[in-house]
Amino acid sequence: MGNSSSQPLPVDTSFKLPSALPSWPLGEGFASGIIDLGGLQVCQITSFTKIWSNNDVTFFEPSPIPNGFSMLGCHCQSNNTPLFGWVLAGKDVSGGTLAAPVDYTLVWSSNNSFYVWLPTPPEGYKSVGYTITTLPSKPSLDKIRCVRADLTDETEVDALLWSSSGVNVYGLRPKVRGRQALGVSVGTFIISKNGDDTSLLSLSCLKNNNFENLTSFMPNLAQIDALVKEYSPRFYFHPKETYFPASTKWYFTNGVQLYHTGEESNPIPVNPTGSNLPQGGSNDGTYWLDLPVDEAERERVKKGDLQSCEAYLHVKPMLGATFTDLAIWVFYPFNGPATAKVGLVNVPLGRVGEHIGDWEHVTLRVSNFNGLLYRVYFAQHSGGVWVDTTSLEFFDASNNFAAYPSLNGHATYPAPGLVLQGNDVAGIRNDTAKSDNFYNVKERYSVMAAEYINDVSELPWVNFTRKWGPKITYDVGTEIENVQSSVDGTLASPIGSLLGLIPREFSSEDGPTGPKMKVDWDGDER
Repeated sequence: MGNSSSQPLPVDTSFKLPSALPSWPLGEGFASGIIDLGGLQVCQITSFTKIWSNNDVTFFEPSPIPNGFSMLGCHCQSNNTPLFGWVLAGKDVSGGTLAAPVDYTLVWSSNNSFYVWLPTPPEGYKSVGYTITTLPSKPSLDKIRCVRADLTDETEVDALLWSSSGVNVYGLRPKVRGRQALGVSVGTFIISKNGDDTSLLSLSCLKNNNFENLTSFMPNLAQIDALVKEYSPRFYFHPKETYFPASTKWYFTNGVQLYHTGEESNPIPVNPTGSNLPQGGSNDGTYWLDLPVDEAERERVKKGDLQSCEAYLHVKPMLGATFTDLAIWVFYPFNGPATAKVGLVNVPLGRVGEHIGDWEHVTLRVSNFNGLLYRVYFAQHSGGVWVDTTSLEFFDASNNFAAYPSLNGHATYPAPGLVLQGNDVAGIRNDTAKSDNFYNVKERYSVMAAEYINDVSELPWVNFTRKWGPKITYDVGTEIENVQSSVDGTLASPIGSLLGLIPREFSSEDGPTGPKMKVDWDGDER
């Protein structure tokens, strides 16, 4: 049923960033408002008319739509956050890319007050969104447009927006996503009833057939610099943190050495830019980096150097180049040991979690239509979480936001506090808190890769495919047993249960590969 409450909901207010956006530096087509997908122009509509709502979600129709453009679908959003959605509208500029539907099928209705309609496309066309009404009669055939099939791609469900009585409403996204993928999100939703997955095949996304012309809609270097300054994260480190990040130059010039299988007794100092690191190949275990041999120097380098810290950006097209992902990578010379929480007791886990070299990142997803930041990905161990801009912690009345690396482990979170990996009985602690030790990305950063820009040359260390630290294998079970033997008997059993909860990357002292070796480099964030 419709929302009967007289109290305004968060969705009733449109979200606004703390500070108005600047005028972006001049460029070819970034933030120009329109992207040509190959004879089909699209624009991003962010203003809506509310059609229907209940206590949980609201359904919207884009309005107004610019002259010459047509509606491709409607929008749905949770009521728990301010309105911050978008859908694409399309304009046929080559002839035949858009067509009116020939009919409609009723997908779902609620209490004779709300109706969701699937357009029936003519032959050779696909539907990319629903139209919605408050009347049982079918909408006008002029209400919405279908898209020629060659300009569409396969979809999959995104986040669950609402579920009730067998009806599930999901966001939609391209099934194939990545730096070179052509699928374009339309910003629409899809409905599944009673677990019927076949209905999820009824809508397509768009496809960018003009993808090879990336410079027409991706940001240039000046615009990238402006985006970083506008949306720079500030990393707040825990008050007890002792293992800070550092620049790669600092790391290489403070005694770090390159080791080679069979020549372990003769390591080679690494040049400041990594120019003498082996290039390409695969992570075959024949080369690795390690800290200085001298124990005092080793401990010093482990602690990093916050004053030299530099972020390294990989700038890439996403969602068919309608968005730009700015992956911001930070290097830590050392990942500290983990701590377990067992009931009310904190238990250090010995060497579990330690390894030399630790690459962590957050990713900003920015609209190429207007330069607006829509989401941020916070990487956390082997996974991570997308956070909408509406839920970020901004500071100083600016559009810069806070990020919180966890104590010792450096997984990054959008808010301070404790995140427990495990269950109510036992888990691995991820503690975050604000302190006077912080790093503003916009103060020191460089673009380490942007494949679509000819002027960006990758530093040699970017193509070092081997480990940034040695592999020292140990038996996690033995480590846990050592901890068990050192604690009160009532804690031994819960500590033993941690064995199945410890993330894979905690199972040995194994240095990571660099950013270019991660699946996120060419793919989408998990």
